[in-house]
Formats: sequence, C-alpha cells, structure tokens
Amino acid sequence: MSLVDRLTTDMKQAMKAREKARLSVIRMIKTSLQNESIKLGKPLSEDEALAVLTRELKQRKDSLQEFKNAERQDLVDEVAVEIAIVQSYMPEQLSEQEVEALIDETISEVGAVSKADIGKVMKAVMPKAKGRADGSMINKIVREKLN
Repeated sequence: MSLVDRLTTDMKQAMKAREKARLSVIRMIKTSLQNESIKLGKPLSEDEALAVLTRELKQRKDSLQEFKNAERQDLVDEVAVEIAIVQSYMPEQLSEQEVEALIDETISEVGAVSKADIGKVMKAVMPKAKGRADGSMINKIVREKLN
C-alpha cells in the first residue's frame, strides 16, 4: 500500500472516530504531498514522498524547540502530538549502533581520514540512511569519528 493510499484510509478512520488532531495532521501531510507532486509535475515516487515527510517532521521538531524556548507548554503539547503522528508514517528508524556501523562502512568506502573529509562522508551516508535516521545525529557521529 502506497503512502497516499495509507493516508487516505487513515483519514477516513480519523473522520469516523472524530480524532481532530490526527485528521488535521493527515490533511497537512496529504496537502504537502500534493503540492510537491504539482511542483514536480508528476506523481511522487516513494523516495520523494519520504523526503516530504522528513521535511514535515523537521518543521515540527523546529517548532517544538521554539515553543519550548518561549515556554509555551500548550503549543509544545500540540506539536508533540503532531510529531508522533508524522513519525507513524516514517520508516522504522535506525538505532544509534546501526547508524555508527553505516558510518564506519561509509568512511572506509570513501577513504576518509580527517575532518576535511566530513562533507564526502555525509554526501555518501545520507542517501543510505534517507528517512531512517536524523541528519544531525549522523553529522555528530561523523564528526566524532573523524576527529
């Protein structure tokens, strides 16, 4: 089942169950997917849809941090629920050990030895971990390993 089909099915269930928050988030995701499809002028592939989901998740995490800094607990709670809903549509996330193994493998593939090679390693590892690991965590681990 494609992501769009799954979203449509879940949207119907959320309507029937009167789950306003879930329905709202699903509609936002579907709208983002449709806008991206229109922008590209073709139906989205699974990778392109995953990129849109990742972008939506990142926006919400950034908002969460801003709301925490502003001490707006009401908005923090609301965005935390949205994050959980968006994450339910993401592929299973890699553990930190799996990410480290992936980075070690990539470092040996590209022959990285110093901090100057961070860009090379990041460019090679990001497509492998696409949507399954947080970019900031990957960057932190790569920096530690190349120090």
